[in-house]
Amino acid sequence: MQTRAAAQRWASTWANAWPAQDVEAIVALQREDGDHWASLFRPYRGRSGLRVYLAESFAEESRPAQVWFGEPQVDGDAAAVEYWAIVHIKDQPMTISGCTMLRFDEAGLVAEARDYSHVQEGHHSPPAGLFE
Repeated sequence: MQTRAAAQRWASTWANAWPAQDVEAIVALQREDGDHWASLFRPYRGRSGLRVYLAESFAEESRPAQVWFGEPQVDGDAAAVEYWAIVHIKDQPMTISGCTMLRFDEAGLVAEARDYSHVQEGHHSPPAGLFE
């Protein structure tokens, strides 16, 4: 699978699965031994690790998230995808602005994902034009 198609599938799946808290849809994008770094200080190894991370994260959310994902920027087997999310933790809005760096294998599965994000209290809409 071409990297651009894999990255677009990744972004589309996350955009739909995050609000639905569909752990398995997201996990299916990961190679069995692929790594997901929630930050460089929180590595989750393989599909089982990603499943744990998602279950922990979704359990904190008290209502469906609003999410936006940008067009993947692709170079070789790697892609970067910006995202914006508004989640509610204990019914308090939190805004997440981030970017995930992805490396895909030849089958289009995530071999490595490194997430960089910033969290701000409150409900902050994405800047105009960022995700259009």
